[in-house]
Amino acid sequence: MIMGGGLAGLSLALQLRKRFPTLEIVVLERLRHPVPEAAHKVGESSVEIGAHYFDSVLGLRDHLNEHQLKKFGFRFFFSEGSEHLDRVLELGASRYLSTPSYQLDRGIFENFLAAHAQSLGIRFVDGAVVSRFALAEERAASGGDGAGNKADTFDQPRHEVVYDRGGVEHTLSSRWLVDASGRAGLIKRKLDLAEANAHDANAIWFRIGARIDMDEWSTDAEWLSRCDPPYRWLSTNHLCGEGYWAWLIPLSSGSHSVGIVADAKLHPLKTMNSFERAMEWFHAHQPRLARELEGKRHLLQDFVALKRFSYGCKRVFSGARWALTGEAGVFLDPFYSPGSDFIAIANTYITELVAKDLAGEPIAPYARLYEQFYFSFYRSTLTLYTDQYAMFGDPEVLPVKVIWDYTYYWGVLCQLFFQKRLTDLTVMARMREELSLTMALNDAMQKFMREWSRVSAKRNDALMLDQASLDWFAELNRGLRDELDDAGFKARLRATTAQLKSLAAEIALTALAEHPQLDTSEIRAVLGDDLSRSAGALLFPAVRRDRSAAA
Repeated sequence: MIMGGGLAGLSLALQLRKRFPTLEIVVLERLRHPVPEAAHKVGESSVEIGAHYFDSVLGLRDHLNEHQLKKFGFRFFFSEGSEHLDRVLELGASRYLSTPSYQLDRGIFENFLAAHAQSLGIRFVDGAVVSRFALAEERAASGGDGAGNKADTFDQPRHEVVYDRGGVEHTLSSRWLVDASGRAGLIKRKLDLAEANAHDANAIWFRIGARIDMDEWSTDAEWLSRCDPPYRWLSTNHLCGEGYWAWLIPLSSGSHSVGIVADAKLHPLKTMNSFERAMEWFHAHQPRLARELEGKRHLLQDFVALKRFSYGCKRVFSGARWALTGEAGVFLDPFYSPGSDFIAIANTYITELVAKDLAGEPIAPYARLYEQFYFSFYRSTLTLYTDQYAMFGDPEVLPVKVIWDYTYYWGVLCQLFFQKRLTDLTVMARMREELSLTMALNDAMQKFMREWSRVSAKRNDALMLDQASLDWFAELNRGLRDELDDAGFKARLRATTAQLKSLAAEIALTALAEHPQLDTSEIRAVLGDDLSRSAGALLFPAVRRDRSAAA
């Protein structure tokens, strides 16, 4: 049984159905369906793991191509206080890269997922409000789940859920119980699993019932010709300044999602926690967007403010046959859109645990190991955000960070998912040295780039840094679609490790050329002598500086 029929719960149900055609699956969803288009839920932008999960693992490519928008990558403008996007630094790709991702109208998508699930024999109960539930441990302790070995047989229910639908109570029991209830966190609350993290940021967002096409914001022919096709509006566009970024995400329903994500210390939530305050904030920080929105005030569809959105969790998978997925477990940050990725990863682990359970294998050891992997991915990704938001106002360092972060993401985490190695304990054990090194290097690089940004000149030249012009970068994206055997996977991960080491050295030496006082001790602790001898030409030429001054 799955408590929660949003993106996490419905995608898990479909993954389970694909793996187990005869398994009885029930999804309880609080909201009535169909849900509204556009102004339904935030989390519209997907990246490569989530996109691959939806289009290939779940087999939903036709829906994505026909009813959602193909995303034109991430795009950044360092436009704090500016009326002119064509006069500031732009970071993005001039063309589509090989591996697709999508902009998701969550209303359209979740309505489709629910209907598709039902067509596959999944019992989807909408308007079902969970009023109480008892986990197997509770029922066994109270004698409510039988005695002896009976509770361990497949025909003996273990967990019990009571839900209200239309004023009538219903009771269901099941061997497995998965919490996909989002921030309600039903199991998390019951078992006191909530865990804070160090990332203190807030967000507001709203939807406008019209397209926002930033290509119309300039008549400069050179600027307009930088992208082929010239459809910047299809990107997840980031308008950046110190301590914040504002998003623009198009939806296939014709609406546009607009949001602000900000460091709580630099931009308190009280300065933007209503539409009127958000508009005042935009006028002060992103005046060109404010001017665009002024003419669309009457098309406002919703408004939400969320304080300290990031959090962890003490447990997500249990040998007692319960699990958490999606925002019921952990949530990192909207930047880089990792929400769907972590749904894909959690659901893959849960599906494998169910498979082992159905095969009669003991699952507690696997639950512990999968949870350790999951939390290691969570912790390493969290370093991308914690204390990093001041860097959004830095046109010199943030583009370098984005290239690093993408390389780490495509080269390590994406490889594990795309190559179906998440649950391969043998391969994970054999590649432990490479995985540990890349995680340690990422942690050191995040700290180094933060220190570099504190002293950088923050030059904001009116040019485009084209990610598609970096052949190695485009190839890293294309290579996600390769199908590798064990030997090929190991070779790929080792090559990525070497590439990350070379990129780290180049970044450090680039920074040191202008700022020799920067501390590279943590990077040296990981790279050793490679820091001084491993400088390639991986960064944009416009970013690279003369390294002759570096020792």
